[in-house]
Amino acid sequence: MSSSNSQTMQSRHDGVIRAVIFDCDGVLVDSREANAHLYNQFLSHFKKGTLSEEQLDYVHCHTLQESLKYLLVDDRLIEEARRLWQEMDYQPLIDLLTLEPGLLECLEKLTPRYRTAIATNRTRTMKQLLQRFGLDRYFDMVVTSLDVRHPKPHPESLNKILSSFEINPEAACYIGDSEVDRETSHRAKVPFIAYRNEQLEADHYISHFNELIPLLEQFAQPRL
Repeated sequence: MSSSNSQTMQSRHDGVIRAVIFDCDGVLVDSREANAHLYNQFLSHFKKGTLSEEQLDYVHCHTLQESLKYLLVDDRLIEEARRLWQEMDYQPLIDLLTLEPGLLECLEKLTPRYRTAIATNRTRTMKQLLQRFGLDRYFDMVVTSLDVRHPKPHPESLNKILSSFEINPEAACYIGDSEVDRETSHRAKVPFIAYRNEQLEADHYISHFNELIPLLEQFAQPRL
């Protein structure tokens, strides 16, 4: 092995964080109102009332397919709901989203120094969300549930990012706000940072994005 290859391999396994991976809903954007609006439309269509808080917690961090199965159970209703989703104008849902406080300021400081990515269970709304808030330019890679065979909490989305960045799990961290995120991170062996949720088991906790850079500076070096 050449000396340059040897140095590259060492840099991938020296325990230094070089990539920051974000969940989307509840981390980049507050989407709880949008999710409630969406799934209440489905429930109203099938005359099933409105979401309970427990149901909203579930749909907030699971895929569309998983959430429809959880809410509707019946395969026939699920297929009809999926058809409605394909025909739906989801711009009103995007308009209900708000960026998390301090996110843009954090990304401005973060992206010159670290590789950045998103691993989310969102589907076809992700591109429109990124464009709506001008977030496209801040991320080197975005992986949705449409880009993998197995959505979170399966680790495939994180593994896909690690492979693309050519780094080992310890060279990244994943920022999430739910048990699904924690499990995904654990299964991928990526250090987990819990955002605004101290009930989760995590390696680190932040309650505002102004806390992220100082935390990373304890461990990370400039981007490769």
